Amino acid sequence: MTEELFREDSYLSEVEATVELVSENAVVCDQTNFYATGGGQPGDSGVLRLKDGTELRIVDTRKNEVGDIAHILEEGATPPTIGDKVRLFLNWERRHRLMRVHTALHLLCSQVDAGVTGGSIGEEKGRLDFDLEEAPEKEALEARLNKIINEDHPISHSWITDAELEANPGLVRTMSVKPPMGSGKVRVVRIGIEANTVDFQPCGGTHVRSTKEIGPVRIGKVEKKGKQNRRVNLHLV
Repeated sequence: MTEELFREDSYLSEVEATVELVSENAVVCDQTNFYATGGGQPGDSGVLRLKDGTELRIVDTRKNEVGDIAHILEEGATPPTIGDKVRLFLNWERRHRLMRVHTALHLLCSQVDAGVTGGSIGEEKGRLDFDLEEAPEKEALEARLNKIINEDHPISHSWITDAELEANPGLVRTMSVKPPMGSGKVRVVRIGIEANTVDFQPCGGTHVRSTKEIGPVRIGKVEKKGKQNRRVNLHLV
């Protein structure tokens, strides 16, 4: 399996890797700093640089049928050869925007007392769907989020066992997507310190290091998507 370096350090903008599998325009390496599409977060894009300096554009990152992370090259690119040493360069500006939005959605989740039925993460905005009959009050919600952001809470991750998660089902806020289990451990993300936790839940995605790094946010449309479903849209300002 590909070693997922972004799980421990979301700020690795470039790494060296060895090509292990090539299938048409999909390249799998022994390790990567690229996040593969999942959990509402898009796959990363960037550049794969060969030893001779040739650069191949990575247009998407996805998991293949066996769970390895595949870097999808632009159509027509000549892929590297198995065993080649390459360097992987993230489109860092795009990744960082996705990290800011993703972290902001964790804050949004912490401020709405309802299960999450769906969501998506974009470069400038994101949204969460909540199991709610009545919509939250936009202005008050936006004010609470920006207050938390300006308080500059640290953001960290750790690991718990599958058994610990099963014993604490309330940690899982998402009703439609369950955190991956089966490897024996589950990654959890904490916003704040343990004595003053803003949010704590399982998540395999990438996040900024502190809430202030998110920057100001704006609550957009709050949409009715069913009798018991309210969609809250969040924008970076």
